[in-house]
Amino acid sequence: MKITGFELDIDRYMLDCSAKGLSAKTLKSYEQTLRLFARYLEEKFEITDSKKVGAEHLRSYICDLEERGKYEISASGNPKNYPERRQDYGKQISKTTIANYVRNIKAYYSYMYQERYIRKNPMKEVKAIKPQRKVKHLLEDKEIKQFFRAFEVTKFDQYRDWIMAQLIFDCGARINELSATVDADYDLRNNALLLRETKNGKERFVYFSDIMRRLLKSWFNYKDRYTNSEYTFPTLRGNRVRIEGVERSFRLRARDVGLQVTPHLLRNNFAKRYLINGGDLATLSRLLGHSSVEVTASIYLDFAEKELMQKYRQHSPLQHLDK
Repeated sequence: MKITGFELDIDRYMLDCSAKGLSAKTLKSYEQTLRLFARYLEEKFEITDSKKVGAEHLRSYICDLEERGKYEISASGNPKNYPERRQDYGKQISKTTIANYVRNIKAYYSYMYQERYIRKNPMKEVKAIKPQRKVKHLLEDKEIKQFFRAFEVTKFDQYRDWIMAQLIFDCGARINELSATVDADYDLRNNALLLRETKNGKERFVYFSDIMRRLLKSWFNYKDRYTNSEYTFPTLRGNRVRIEGVERSFRLRARDVGLQVTPHLLRNNFAKRYLINGGDLATLSRLLGHSSVEVTASIYLDFAEKELMQKYRQHSPLQHLDK
């Protein structure tokens, strides 16, 4: 099969992204978006050169995305995972997903322009799509406790995942950041954790409670009896734990108690509870590893009515007035 000029440009761009230390998840998102776009252009307009793409082509692609359903086209053109068997096959693609596609394509053309592969950036004329922000569910205290109790901590893998779940809820770290940690990253004297493998490639500290410190001490002692792995959260064979495995474990434990819990939901709940308990956005932004306070605000200042009521009760001026 002949490789097009567009595909060669994508390969060059992905090498540049890899050199910047972007996460595997981000790289996958970029590449999938661009190859889907390239396939659409070839089939619809017989365009195989990224330099011949204009703003009108992206607008046409956006309209196509809005009209067709999920998984009805694949980046490779050779679906191997039977997408038609998915429960959401054919359903409308969300505004958030389309906004992500547009953002990825615009980032690619910004690169092409900055590197002088093109004289004019055609995507500057295309307005960004405002993604739909879903109000993130704040788990009740009893739901959090139910979820934690669902782990069978007599088993190595579930004990490990139980510790990881509580650590995410306590410090807000991402699951992939925790999976990369080694024991030396944990300062048990100061309740601090150094995250080295982060989304933006910049190391940062997060902090945990005294309760979490005691749990971590117990886990270190337990883990060292079964493996001499360098990782804090290894498999029994000593390998780095797979994120997909932990996510599946969370899903199964949550299902056992009638809940839906993911590592990212626990991180969201850490952030929202931090704000409800009086924490400030600037500190939260640093703890979460966001690029700016504005990013944090756009994600987490979407409190539901019940959460607003809780926050109000904690900060009511009259309630706290000296009698």
